[in-house]
Amino acid sequence: TAIGVNYADTYHRGGVSHPWSVGEPPVIVGFEATGEVTALGPDVEGFAVGDPVVYGLPPLGAYSQERIYPVSTLLAIPEGIDPVALAGIFMKGITAYYLLHKTYAVKPGDWVLIHAAAGGMGHVLVPWAKHLGAKVVGTVGSEPKAKIARELGCDHVIAYATEDFAARCRELTGGEGVHVVHESIGKVTFAKSLDSLRMLGMCAAYGHASGPPDPVDIIQDLGARGSLFVTRPAVMHYLATRAALEEAATGLFQALQTGIVRSTVNHTYPLSEAAEAHRAIHERRTTGSTVLLPFA
Repeated sequence: TAIGVNYADTYHRGGVSHPWSVGEPPVIVGFEATGEVTALGPDVEGFAVGDPVVYGLPPLGAYSQERIYPVSTLLAIPEGIDPVALAGIFMKGITAYYLLHKTYAVKPGDWVLIHAAAGGMGHVLVPWAKHLGAKVVGTVGSEPKAKIARELGCDHVIAYATEDFAARCRELTGGEGVHVVHESIGKVTFAKSLDSLRMLGMCAAYGHASGPPDPVDIIQDLGARGSLFVTRPAVMHYLATRAALEEAATGLFQALQTGIVRSTVNHTYPLSEAAEAHRAIHERRTTGSTVLLPFA
């Protein structure tokens, strides 16, 4: 039905095995899509031909009109959830679930710094963190994106390219710093993200759009700043079991059904124009989610 486009797809297109192995070219990229079951393998139970389904894990190959996919990580789409909208949020949603509930369990009153607050992940993290009672600070790269971040629910919005967001975070928190940073930009923001944290704070570095961060000195960068925690939370670890995947998916489905989060598909392309979709994402010309339509 629809294929979700993720920043990681641009890594895979370039042959980078992150977060999953790409293999030898030629390779069909993509790991998130919705569709309908057209045939069943032997001994497959729990699904029937015609069922609407969703997946967001490897093997790669989502950029296709039809494919064979393992039942172990395939999920049924509940009634009332639009498959095209779900394709634009599923991977982001299950990632946001474990970031907010497992990596650092956000509590009422926590200060949370979310980078790229108007982007695809920001569209999920910001309102969900607000629902959990957090005070959310979002960074953006432009004034139009600042408006979007405010509409999503950010209490404070900072232009990271022109403002010292670490100093601003400390000012907002009475000098203490934030409890957790959701770090998705990487190299150009990572050091300042550490400076934004309070004592015993956590930096959840789940992405690195600007490139990998510089190496961390655990004594100077973490110990001297206040015994900080830094983690690279990866989906293949947090959702390593069927039970964990189902928990995260159920959390997302409930968040969608109750309006805690909304899928904002702002950009659609025919599958034949996947290259242009990648250019738009890489050049930061997108907000919300981008999907490919395989039969458009």
